[in-house]
Amino acid sequence: MSKLLDMFSQVRRAQSSSGIGFVGKNKAATKPRAAALVVEFSDIDVASAEAAIKAGADGLLFPWDGKAASEIETLKQAIEAAKTSDRNFACGLHITGGWDTLERDRLEQLKDAGIHYVVLPLQAPARLLALKIKDLDLVVSVPMREGDMYPTFIRNLTAFDTITAVRLDFWLAATVGTMSIEDALHYRAVREAVRFPALLNVPGDVDESDALTLVTLGVQAVILMVSDMGAKTQKQVKALRELLEKIYQVEKDTSSPTIPPGKMGLQA
Repeated sequence: MSKLLDMFSQVRRAQSSSGIGFVGKNKAATKPRAAALVVEFSDIDVASAEAAIKAGADGLLFPWDGKAASEIETLKQAIEAAKTSDRNFACGLHITGGWDTLERDRLEQLKDAGIHYVVLPLQAPARLLALKIKDLDLVVSVPMREGDMYPTFIRNLTAFDTITAVRLDFWLAATVGTMSIEDALHYRAVREAVRFPALLNVPGDVDESDALTLVTLGVQAVILMVSDMGAKTQKQVKALRELLEKIYQVEKDTSSPTIPPGKMGLQA
């Protein structure tokens, strides 16, 4: 199983504090959560990467313009620093440009630096979806657009078997709390059209009611974008992780139990 898919599945299972080696012995027990928590940075910073994992992130997402090859070494250093806190996180790279010059060799280099998946926009060359690189997953950003035919159009992504997941680039920060049932159905239609595991952007101040609404979109991970990992941001990461733990428990407690045959009170 890929590192990205492993992250999606691991978060829904409790993990004990036992482990092998120095890092494993010092890792605290974790509770199951409704979705994985990925922290996305505005730049590549070694100290921030380590701080995000310590604060409770399950994964990291760095930006790269596809041009500055010198940043790959800094990227490797940031990933290695984060591993001192937890070696079992998934690390991604949001490639924001330079797609025309992106070749297999460069993607292999990114994988060797510690990247587990790359995020590409719809504007990226389709040829990149034909590259099959072991242990490097492809994630495609899916924006929300108007039009009844959009879900049908975006469903064509399922024809590419090299795609591992999608990033739902919906930007719901200001509308989650006031979203109508009809609005939710539009978003859900797009989510259902792309039948891949999904990551969704969330605001830093998301509350329980917002989180419950977002969960109805059926996502496997949420992405929190940050500009730094100062004390305030660390609190946001910890609070969001605790909220995801709470939402998981709410879902579990409210799920309908299976009623055995003959116990429904309906007798002939």
